[in-house]
Amino acid sequence: MSQAIDTSVNLTHHFLIAMPAMADPNFSRTLTYICEHNAEGALGIVVNRPTDMDLATLFERVDIPLATGGHAFSGLPVYFGGPVQTDRGFVLHRPIGSWQSTLKVDHSIALTSSRDILQSMSESGEPGEVLVTLGYAGWSAGQLEWELSQNAWLTVAADPRILFDVPAAERLPAAMQLLGVDFASLSEVAGHA
Repeated sequence: MSQAIDTSVNLTHHFLIAMPAMADPNFSRTLTYICEHNAEGALGIVVNRPTDMDLATLFERVDIPLATGGHAFSGLPVYFGGPVQTDRGFVLHRPIGSWQSTLKVDHSIALTSSRDILQSMSESGEPGEVLVTLGYAGWSAGQLEWELSQNAWLTVAADPRILFDVPAAERLPAAMQLLGVDFASLSEVAGHA
């Protein structure tokens, strides 16, 4: 007997917590923030995998001089956002602002992929709270729902403080605490309730 997959769930503005048995090395021990989830699929950003690159290096690579406003960002890491379009930058930020290519996630958080946000960060230091990634995580229609039915992920409503105020290494445990679970106590195998 096959199990029906619930396609009515909307995980926009939720965290996906990779279960310990996650075999895909792109997502092992990751915390992913879902920016969009609908009938066509889902888009998310891995938020706890800093790369060796900092924002000063990224600005240099995209030929944006680091002006006065950008110095506060220069030492921040660029994150591995996921395995899709790893040559493209994405800025998760608040406040939302007005940019050329922005996906509004909720009333205060957006994901922008246009160059104008980097120019603003350099010149004026705005938006003030950012998480910059190369790449994103994507799921086709029904794929994320199927992975959830296979116990690949735990989900919890996102807390913006974890995105913008908590150090990268502490984000996964902080999201687990939202569920009242310690990551170390999770079993490699989960069952269906």
